[in-house]
Amino acid sequence: MDPIHWTVGDEDRSRLSNMAHLVGDTMEMNGFSPKKKDDLESKENLWSAILSEVQNTGNSKLPSNKSVLVLGDSESGKTTLIAKLQGVEDPKKGSGLEYAYIDVRDEYRDDHTRLSVWVLDGDPAHGHLLRYALSEENFPNTLVMLVVAMTTPWGILDQLQSWATILQDHIDKLKLSSDELQEFKQTNMRKWLDYVEPGDELDSSAALRRTSRNMDDELGEMPLGEGILTRNLGLDVVVVVTKTDYMSTLEKDLDYRDEQLDFMQQWIRRFCLQYGAGLFYTSVKEDKNCDLLYKYLTHRIYGFPFRTPALVVEKDAVLIPSGWDNMKKISILYENMQSMKPDDYYRDIITQPGTRKTIAREVEVQAEDEQAFLTRQQQSLQAGVPAGVRQESTMRPPTVPKAGDRRSIDGAKGAAGSGEGVLANFFNSLLYKKTGNSNPTSPARPGEQPNNIPPIDKVAVRSDAAAELDRLTRNKKQSSLEQEPNSSEC
Repeated sequence: MDPIHWTVGDEDRSRLSNMAHLVGDTMEMNGFSPKKKDDLESKENLWSAILSEVQNTGNSKLPSNKSVLVLGDSESGKTTLIAKLQGVEDPKKGSGLEYAYIDVRDEYRDDHTRLSVWVLDGDPAHGHLLRYALSEENFPNTLVMLVVAMTTPWGILDQLQSWATILQDHIDKLKLSSDELQEFKQTNMRKWLDYVEPGDELDSSAALRRTSRNMDDELGEMPLGEGILTRNLGLDVVVVVTKTDYMSTLEKDLDYRDEQLDFMQQWIRRFCLQYGAGLFYTSVKEDKNCDLLYKYLTHRIYGFPFRTPALVVEKDAVLIPSGWDNMKKISILYENMQSMKPDDYYRDIITQPGTRKTIAREVEVQAEDEQAFLTRQQQSLQAGVPAGVRQESTMRPPTVPKAGDRRSIDGAKGAAGSGEGVLANFFNSLLYKKTGNSNPTSPARPGEQPNNIPPIDKVAVRSDAAAELDRLTRNKKQSSLEQEPNSSEC
């Protein structure tokens, strides 16, 4: 049963105090001994202490100077996660150092406040902006959230270590005395040791353990387990693994098995032990552990009750409060690891899939329009350019017939006229075939030369054109052979 809280005002407190004094004076006048008077004074002091405590409890308000610092790589889901905690459906990503706030309401006290949230850009180059979010003044009122994403499991451990190092470097630059920093570290250790599992608050053995812890604390001996708080920053830290719904894709596309997922989890939990951090696997898409993360933050920052125990059964919804875990509980995951060892290097087991090599594409050659090529050839012939020196196509090199392939073209030359005429008829036949002009003897357009060419047999023209090209090639070779003796004589 929750304790009953009374709200007592200054006026009521004054009245009760006056009544106590009046009762004491009356009893003294009626012949009570000094011993009884001392007893009454002690009772009065007890009442004053009770009234003072009730007054302080009734008038306490939620502090407005608390803040959360969110660190993580780009595309790790920081902005989307904060928007989910805010209750915003359309998150807007900023740059550099982004500021937001979360409305926190205490239904029991009917009070509310704003929890400041600072989100640092994923580029480590923006680390110098941390001085605006974490200073000497708000250091004891700040909780740090390290965010990584399951979409890049091979980089999770490196990202956590990288951001923890950046945070440590910033803390070293703060003007905090060694005594102040040591006090913050002691507070962090005390929080770890004071963790009690939900349901064990009234357990006598748990109460005995808490008592022994307090005694050890007074003696300066903090019995921490293996690997716990070896890198105590003096800050409350929570590690959040986002986008855990992507695990199904890892299993389907990259052949991840349970032992790989357990290998990842045990390394993350070992990291959390070093910094005394809590661990949450979340998925905004499937709304997993988001509400529990909000309740846990308000529990660590404002002291709200958090009665959810550790959850380690569902691989995509892990929840481990700070103070619950230890190496013995982590070792349970080792039983499922058959093809690997727990101490294997993280990147050797959780490897990044190979990226496909970019194939250099060949330079695309734009083919010349066929009609434009034929028109250009026709204009060259009509302008009197010899056929042997006409411009060749940009797509094919000039074809040179073999030495033994010599055919007579006397009959073809007599039937079709000169070589230039044969070629002209050939190209004209192609032009009229493409354009669909059935009247090759039609008058030319203004600015063009007349095309008074009679209709010819297309098959004969093609054969004559081939023969003419062969003749021109042969004449060119003969002329080159005739020049060779002359050069030898010289």
